[in-house]
Amino acid sequence: MNMKTKYIILSAPSGSGKSTIASFLLNEIKSLSFSVSSTNRKKRKNENEGIDYYFISREKFKFHIESDDFIEWEEVYTNHYKGTLKSEIDRLITEKRNIILDVDVSGGLNLKKYFGNNALSVFIDVPNLETLKNRLLVRGSENYKSLKERIEKSKSEIKMKDKFDVIIMNDRMSRAKKEILTIVKNFIKK
Repeated sequence: MNMKTKYIILSAPSGSGKSTIASFLLNEIKSLSFSVSSTNRKKRKNENEGIDYYFISREKFKFHIESDDFIEWEEVYTNHYKGTLKSEIDRLITEKRNIILDVDVSGGLNLKKYFGNNALSVFIDVPNLETLKNRLLVRGSENYKSLKERIEKSKSEIKMKDKFDVIIMNDRMSRAKKEILTIVKNFIKK
C-alpha cells in the first residue's frame, strides 16, 4: 500500500446524499479519483458501467469472494452484494491518486480498519428517517418492499455513525458540501 495515498470513505444509509457529495468532492478536488465498487444489482437508468459501479453477476461476485479479490464486501440486502475490488484500488494507486470511496456503512468501517490513518471515514447523516424515506421516494428506484428494507437497514446503520471519524449532517446539501470540502482538503494536506 502506498503510504502517500489518502482515502476518503463516504458512508451513509441509502438516500442520504453520499453519491451527490462524492461527485461534488471529485469536481472540487482534482487529486481525487473515484473507486468504482462492484455490485450484482441491476443497473438503474441513470447509471453507467465502470463509472457508477461494475455490474457483475451474482456468480461472478461469489467467484471474486472465493478468490479473495475484495478488500471488503457485503450482502447489503438479500442476494444484493457490493464490494471494493483490490484491483480497483491498485489501479488508482498506480495512477498516484487520492481515492474517494462511496460505500455502505459496514463497508466504510471495514475500509477504515484496512487503510488506518491514511483514511478519513465520513458518515453522512440525515435529520430523521422520514427525510430519508422521502428522498428514496423522490429517487423513484424503490418498490414498497425495497423501500421498507432500506429504511429498516438505515435504523441500524445510523446507530453506527459514532464509529466514523467525522459526521456530516445533510439537512441542507449546500451546507453539507461546504463543510465536507474543508474537512477533506485539510485531511489530504496532512
